[in-house]
Amino acid sequence: MIVGIPREIKEDEYRVGVIPSGVRVLKEHGHVVLIEKSAGEGCRIADGEYAQSGATIVDSPEELYARSDMIMKVKEPRPHEYSLFHEGQILYAYLHLAPAPQLTEELLRARIVAVAYETIQTHDGFLPLLVPMSEVAGKMSVQVGAHFLEKTQGGRGVLLGGVPGVRRGRVTILGGGTVGMAAASIAVGLGADVYILDVDQRRLIYLEEIFGNRVTTMISNHDNVLYSVANSHLVVGSVLIPGARAPRIVTRDMISSMKAGAVIVDVAIDQGGCIETSRPTTHKHPTFVIDDVIHYCVPNMPGVVARTSTFALTNVTLPFALEIADRGLSKAAQGDARLATGINLYKGLVTHEKVAQSLGYAYTDLHEALGK
Repeated sequence: MIVGIPREIKEDEYRVGVIPSGVRVLKEHGHVVLIEKSAGEGCRIADGEYAQSGATIVDSPEELYARSDMIMKVKEPRPHEYSLFHEGQILYAYLHLAPAPQLTEELLRARIVAVAYETIQTHDGFLPLLVPMSEVAGKMSVQVGAHFLEKTQGGRGVLLGGVPGVRRGRVTILGGGTVGMAAASIAVGLGADVYILDVDQRRLIYLEEIFGNRVTTMISNHDNVLYSVANSHLVVGSVLIPGARAPRIVTRDMISSMKAGAVIVDVAIDQGGCIETSRPTTHKHPTFVIDDVIHYCVPNMPGVVARTSTFALTNVTLPFALEIADRGLSKAAQGDARLATGINLYKGLVTHEKVAQSLGYAYTDLHEALGK
């Protein structure tokens, strides 16, 4: 199989789809790897390193897309990439289709096979390709939240860890999954007063086993969310339903109840956001203010710690890429239920139920689609 790795063109996205060691493994399995010129420069990987690993460097995205059977990248295609796809081509990337009707429409029109990193799932609900980037984003959420709490950034002027004799800053984390747990680890490490809300009692028990009395856990319901949000200096939104649009947990009225200069970091923004007032921002212009509350809603947070993120991502994406390349998409999907959950679109059909529900498309069972 010919695997193409394009240069990422989303604003402030510096990751790349694979590292040189991943190229070497693909080559050892007999596959051809094309790397767009300068694709790795955002995380300090030179073209020469890819060439030494066996990749062929190509000068343009047009050539790369035209020659490739599978496009392996990080973020969803941008509008001027839509026309580069050809029917039956495999796109393997983070796609987040549920809140992206135009992207979904374009990919359906191109009749490609869209395999989304974020929906590949094990039988117990584990999301192996989402976890490393969720860990990065979770840790970053408290980092950037603490920064924007500084007075010079428009924040309330609160140090999360406080000092002796002064109350610590309060952090509320909505969702106790991978993002929430990573955020809690940093917030606890800074010495903040940390609250974690989740709908799953078992998850709260687990979090208390991990963090002990350094965190306060609460069941996520309207009253508890309202209380926690209103009394917090930093709120981290980390609610996820795989493949679906994120539910709106925090309402506009709740935002109005917050202290002036408080900060919200909506990590769920790439799935539409779990805060009613959220809208996507960029690393160059990361925040906006509503009701004197600072909102940070950057969809590709891990993109600015590109080297760490790219190495972590290749660790988990490469095994599935090899499976697709070695066996072919159809056989790989029929033999691996985890991979099957990642196939959101198949040659003009929507084959992920949550994506279909979110966007109003008819749902086609994947195995039915593969048989057509």
